[in-house]
Amino acid sequence: QVQLVAAGGGTVQPGASLRLSCAASGDTSSSHAMAWFRQVPGTEREFLAAIRWSGGSIGNPYYADSVKGRFSIIRDRATRAVFLQMNSLRPEDTAVYSCAAGRPITSTIRTIRGYHTWSQGTQVTVSS
Repeated sequence: QVQLVAAGGGTVQPGASLRLSCAASGDTSSSHAMAWFRQVPGTEREFLAAIRWSGGSIGNPYYADSVKGRFSIIRDRATRAVFLQMNSLRPEDTAVYSCAAGRPITSTIRTIRGYHTWSQGTQVTVSS
């Protein structure tokens, strides 16, 4: 079983950048993709970005329309760590961010159903 630890959250001003990290350990072969989601209290978890480690479309990122062009998902092949580079942050980006690992197919890569392991959350607050 893979274990995930997310880090890098904090409080920043609008327009700033932040880089989140997700460290994977344990049996990383149990998954072939990793993703980032976020959640605001009282709402459903929102998909942000995903990237495959193996299989078809390896290395190709997937993004939600709400973050495309501002956020980038980056993978470290050696450690299987995944990063979320967030630029031009807005107050509406305030949420708890989590990373996930799983074996999604194309139809589930943007949904929580595609992932079996989740990290703890890291809070991102964008405020002036």
